[in-house]
Amino acid sequence: MVTIEASELKETMLKMSNRLDAIKDALDFDKISSEMATVESEMSQVDFWNNQEAAQDTIEKMKRLKLIHTPIFEASKSLTDYLELIELAVSEGDAGNDTLDDISNEVPDLEKQVSDIELQSLLSGENDDKNVFFSLHAGAGGSDACECAELLLRMYLRFFERKGWKFEELAYTPGDEAGLRGVTLEVKGEFVYGNLQSEMGVHRIVRMSPFSGKRETSFVGVDVIPEYSAVDVNIDENDLRIDTYRSSGCGGQHANKTDSAVRITHLPTGVVVAVQNERSQHKNKAMAMKLLAAKIQRIEDSKRQKQLGDLYGEKGEIAF
Repeated sequence: MVTIEASELKETMLKMSNRLDAIKDALDFDKISSEMATVESEMSQVDFWNNQEAAQDTIEKMKRLKLIHTPIFEASKSLTDYLELIELAVSEGDAGNDTLDDISNEVPDLEKQVSDIELQSLLSGENDDKNVFFSLHAGAGGSDACECAELLLRMYLRFFERKGWKFEELAYTPGDEAGLRGVTLEVKGEFVYGNLQSEMGVHRIVRMSPFSGKRETSFVGVDVIPEYSAVDVNIDENDLRIDTYRSSGCGGQHANKTDSAVRITHLPTGVVVAVQNERSQHKNKAMAMKLLAAKIQRIEDSKRQKQLGDLYGEKGEIAF
């Protein structure tokens, strides 16, 4: 009786182990382990903290690698240990029944653990594990669009809270009558870009307007940009025009009396970013540079994708 139960339990464990092996192959688990070793070596250097920004980027990279590596490593170790315990329980005969029962009780948790890893493995794109700059902009629809933008913002913020993500408002422009004209947030957490990238685009909302009393259509644009640093993107200071101005948000007396808000224009591309959440102009400039780097990197990525598209488009359809 023990042997039959043990064989069924062993088969279940082996199936989960095979699923994990498939995930390891798909994610190139050995490469991830190698990257972690390289990053650990960098972090152990004496001069690691000489460049604060580069050090923080390295730490963030290690965190992202661990998010992928640790669950797989721990699940694999658990499965290996349980398979060894099953073999030991079989050799003990009836005395091993309690051990088999204990292992059987762990199967549901292990199954959930492996399923979660499989789901997470789908977010294996180049930028899926990055934090993001999340923006909402009211489009056509006047005050209705502004109010709808605010409603969408409240919806997204609740979603961020349920996911356990941290978010910070970087810039906020209120609507003329109600709602908001535009807002930019920095959102940090596990696989934020992978979860939010499908939200990019124009959202259309049809409802009875509280302003006109008629059925109105409003449009709100959502933009999600993976966060890069100035270290990842080469930005020439000579290509920038930096303007300072007074914060237009509800920042209190200090925000209204000092030119703490920063607007940076990248002259070669025409990209404009603005940050006004901090009282410190220096901090606002540093965050604006990160936002600018992210936007420039996305432009470069789009160019490469277009070049690849043109290349394959010229080859024609792969068919008879």
